[in-house]
Amino acid sequence: MNKKLVNFIVKKYLRFDKKNPFISISAILAFLGVAIGVMVLIISMAIMNGTAKEFESKLFTMNYPLSIYPKFQNSVDKKLLQNLRNDFPNLKFSPYLSSQVILQSGENMNGGIIFGVNAEDESKINSIYKKAAQNQKLNKYDIIIGKGIEENLYVQQGDKVTLYFTSLNPTGLSMLPKMKRFTFKNSFESGLHAYDKAYVYTSIEALQTLLRKDKNTFDGIHVYSENAMNDIKKLDDYLLSYGVGIVGWWQQNGNFFAAMEMEKRALFIVLMLIILVASLNIISSLLMTVMSRRKEIALLLSMGATTKEIKSIFLKLGTIIGFSGILSGIILGFIGMWLLDTFEIISLPADVYGTSKLPLDLSTLDFVSIVIGAIIIVFLSSYYPAKKATNIDVIDVLRNE
Repeated sequence: MNKKLVNFIVKKYLRFDKKNPFISISAILAFLGVAIGVMVLIISMAIMNGTAKEFESKLFTMNYPLSIYPKFQNSVDKKLLQNLRNDFPNLKFSPYLSSQVILQSGENMNGGIIFGVNAEDESKINSIYKKAAQNQKLNKYDIIIGKGIEENLYVQQGDKVTLYFTSLNPTGLSMLPKMKRFTFKNSFESGLHAYDKAYVYTSIEALQTLLRKDKNTFDGIHVYSENAMNDIKKLDDYLLSYGVGIVGWWQQNGNFFAAMEMEKRALFIVLMLIILVASLNIISSLLMTVMSRRKEIALLLSMGATTKEIKSIFLKLGTIIGFSGILSGIILGFIGMWLLDTFEIISLPADVYGTSKLPLDLSTLDFVSIVIGAIIIVFLSSYYPAKKATNIDVIDVLRNE
């Protein structure tokens, strides 16, 4: 194959055609369409990944990597906690008691879930709690509440808050809910509004007293692990004989992340259609070029050019337009990501999305999928017109044109 001839004609056809400007305009539109499609795909996938990881990070903290819960009994005993700490020194454990409560300050009320924890153990596995409890001297009946509860109750540090528990106290002929005044010490802000409006932390001793719980039993144990998905298998086998179960944070929120993954795939397919539509301009541009250059193609074939060389000319012409669009789209995509990450062009409501800054994180797999998908579409769009160019009847074209 004569590569010099192929390259010479490709360069000639890439120049702006003044006689047939619509051909060149169509090629430019194809280039821009592919570039914009790739750029939008890169930025969209980065936002979807970033959002998923941001939620994952928040849920990882507030839901804990692993949670041990009673399975065939009503509680988890202290002996199990000691055995776990001895046999799994690489993991961190925080026992807890929990109950539903109603908080009241003045005329303002708020429902929530209260966790009785050991401040030292909880601070090791929960960075949100650690930040709120830092530099605070926590007594038995002190509480740390979510920012949403603080705003609803209009309380300040040191204020007294009355807590009503779901368990009842018998008083003569009637039953009254258990109630106790706690001291508000500080609030936490997880970035997830649902938790900030519901979670309350106090000492484990407070709930043991109020709920009349045995000091050697707990409602469960929160576990911190760097590699929760592997450690859950080891712990599950270990806990079989204790009559307790274990659940991972991803299992508690499986439907949420499955929905996000489905949304991401649907978005990828829809946005890939932008590149597909742009590639139609490549097809139309090349077909118009073939039709306008029929005489030249016939002359080349009559002078000894092979059909393979003619096919290579138009295939190369299409791939140059498409690949330059892909390369430009990649550059524009990364510039767009840098601009969105550096400047606060888009500000999000933190109470809805968990962060005020637009999260961006483009995975290698998504990037490779975008590039490969775009290349396949561009190649297929270029192949048909190239194949069509070789079907010209040389004698008929030279006789009539």
